[in-house]
Amino acid sequence: MRHRKAGRKFGRNTNQRKALFRGLAASLILNERITTTEAKAKNIRPMVEKLVSMAREDTDHHRRLVRSRVGSDAATRKLFEVIGPRFDGQNGGYTRIYKMGRRRGDAAEMALIEFVE
Repeated sequence: MRHRKAGRKFGRNTNQRKALFRGLAASLILNERITTTEAKAKNIRPMVEKLVSMAREDTDHHRRLVRSRVGSDAATRKLFEVIGPRFDGQNGGYTRIYKMGRRRGDAAEMALIEFVE
């Protein structure tokens, strides 16, 4: 029974799952919009929202924390120089998810996740 066990596993072990989320978060930050499965979009949303909240205050400590969670210097730089200041006066709700229907190959529910303008 899986009582009180939150979170999706995506058929991966812990390290692979963390690497997947890091890559998705970095792609979202660099491209500002990505298309992925609905489940993955819902899973990375809280992670990215917390990163943007950290990026609103540009300190060395926050930069190091974000760099450790994203794993990309370019994504960290863009988050602090472009995306963080954009949401300076906003308290949350930095991303939105659009459902896009099913993928042709395996009928997985697809979604577009992007930053709110």
